[in-house]
Amino acid sequence: MTFTVRWPDGRVAEHYSPSLVVHDHLDVGATYPVAEFRDRSARALGIASDRVRARFGFACTSAAASLAGIDELAASYPADAAVTVLRLHPPLPEENPS
Repeated sequence: MTFTVRWPDGRVAEHYSPSLVVHDHLDVGATYPVAEFRDRSARALGIASDRVRARFGFACTSAAASLAGIDELAASYPADAAVTVLRLHPPLPEENPS
């Protein structure tokens, strides 16, 4: 899946996760301080990479690369500056009420 965010300077960036677990850590339309966004992303990408390891026997290098990109961008802003989540794709399947 991909998650698209707007960084404090208006830059829009798309990041990749091999798992939909990002939906558990970020919300579309939410704004997070840079430090919190980085921490939430790190938790989600760590879980995603662990899921790949459990299934295929190796960690996901794409998740690691995404986190490295987030870390690099996050380091260029104050920790309390705002990051806005613009899109999580694909969305979670809608639950059908029983």
